[in-house]
Amino acid sequence: MTRRSHALLAAALAATLTLGLGACKNDKSDSGADAAPSNTKGPGAESGSIIGGTPAKGGTLTVLTNQDFAHLDPARNWTVPHMDFGTRLLYRTLTTFKSEPGAAGSEIVPDLATDLGKSSDGGKTWTFTLKDGLKYEDGSPILAADIKYNVERSFSPDLTGGPDYAIQYLAGGEKYKGPLTGEHLASIETPDAKTIVFHLKRPVAEFSDTVTLPTFSPVPQSQEKGTQYDSRPFSSGPYKIETYDRGKQLVLVRNTSWDQSTDTVRKAYPDRIVVTEGIKGGQADDRIIASEGADANAINMPWMQHESVAKVLPKADVKARMAAERTGCTDMLYLNTAKAPFDDPKAREAMMWAVDREAQVTAFGGPAMADVATSFLPPSLTGGVTSDPLKIPPAGDPEKAKAMLKDAGKTDLKVGLTVSLNDKTRAEAIQQSLARAGVQVTVNTVDPSAFTDTLGDTANAPELTINGWCPDYPSAATFLPFQFDGRTIKEKGNQGNFSQFRDQATMDEMDRIAAMPDVNEANKAWQQLDGDLMKKAPAVPLMWQRRPLMVGTNVAGAFGSSGYAGMIDLAVVGVKDPAKGKG
Repeated sequence: MTRRSHALLAAALAATLTLGLGACKNDKSDSGADAAPSNTKGPGAESGSIIGGTPAKGGTLTVLTNQDFAHLDPARNWTVPHMDFGTRLLYRTLTTFKSEPGAAGSEIVPDLATDLGKSSDGGKTWTFTLKDGLKYEDGSPILAADIKYNVERSFSPDLTGGPDYAIQYLAGGEKYKGPLTGEHLASIETPDAKTIVFHLKRPVAEFSDTVTLPTFSPVPQSQEKGTQYDSRPFSSGPYKIETYDRGKQLVLVRNTSWDQSTDTVRKAYPDRIVVTEGIKGGQADDRIIASEGADANAINMPWMQHESVAKVLPKADVKARMAAERTGCTDMLYLNTAKAPFDDPKAREAMMWAVDREAQVTAFGGPAMADVATSFLPPSLTGGVTSDPLKIPPAGDPEKAKAMLKDAGKTDLKVGLTVSLNDKTRAEAIQQSLARAGVQVTVNTVDPSAFTDTLGDTANAPELTINGWCPDYPSAATFLPFQFDGRTIKEKGNQGNFSQFRDQATMDEMDRIAAMPDVNEANKAWQQLDGDLMKKAPAVPLMWQRRPLMVGTNVAGAFGSSGYAGMIDLAVVGVKDPAKGKG
């Protein structure tokens, strides 16, 4: 799950989750990690609490945002907060995250399926049965063939940007190019209207978790509109699109064919959800802090500007309306290893020492809002402990970095750093810290809505970019391969491996770990690989964020979801008084 200014799971995850998958035990002898829990307390409502109590049925929830949706097509939607917006409001998946605050929000429960799936053939075959009474917005039934069709769509070269799990896991998918040409994938079977069977290349113990992703939601072939499906997904969830004026406003209204009795997760409290786009800077934060008129019913998306936090902390009543859950994701400075100067491992190693990570935390709002990252894997995937294999000072060592660059023959470097407009302050902090090591950085900013596509063009990718990654579910298998497996790189629509890192030894080790039948042993191996990758330095880990989120005075049911990178869980948020905040 990319952070996209981007992708990020909150709170340390329980040691045992569905199918025994989860973070390793807090055991330094096993993991090689420092036995120091990452547990600095964040501001705002206490972790695991619900802001505003239980919502009432009805009213209008307002979402204020500075950006349009990158994608709403479920085959293409893989960004926080757009992925959770889609899967909580517009479409359902075979399984999903439980809608509860705290660590319970990472638990997987059935959604369209009756259970978490049944595996056979040693974990290479998975069978799901759909619930009774599932319908689309027009009242037509949701069929297993519709889920098959959307999974097939995720292979289409024209429908870029979405999760790659189907492409990686499904047998026979290596050369498949999607259903738009009339071809279908034999490794997905639908023997009847309510049964779907997936045949995988290898055993995947956590496939119940994999099918939480929007790839595994239904799209009827009759609704296919290619790239235009982005603007009007056909609803299987509690809401449908009434109007969508790109870059300005999206209005959702109730899907009257959605049946609450089939859905244990979504409560669909509001009658309408109005997303107002194009709000610049901290204006959304200021409006929600003031909570006048319709803004009393507002939440922000994707999250508060970190500069706004200082306005909130001194006011107890306002602070109580702020959620600040851990994201469980890692922000990084990606080094483009496909071209000079970062095709040279020595130059990359120097960057590890040149970057001032403390300055990144300061630029984001200080220690209450983020921790310095000392590894690629976040503590949520290392048993809650902080791994620090390289022991680099948090502020870096610019003199050592300068000497390393001199030894590598890389003096007087001039490189470009491209970031989302939201990350300009952090980019300037990178610029300043690298200048101390003798590296001249030119900062280029891109509108958040175009940032994904800009980075996805590998031929024109910049030397440096700030981005990040979140595990899609609590397994390092959803983290390191998507970041550093060279086989995931795409010419267009590249996701995750923004470093364009291709290293055969790394890929061989990933394949070895993926084939391990013992999850605990695999977890240990992933952590060892994390340390090895730190030495190869395809990126510089920067920080582990909290997600600061503000809600209006009339908002209820708000909490940061550990399943969706600390974002407010849209499945259960609503308003206290439906008569208020309509103006």
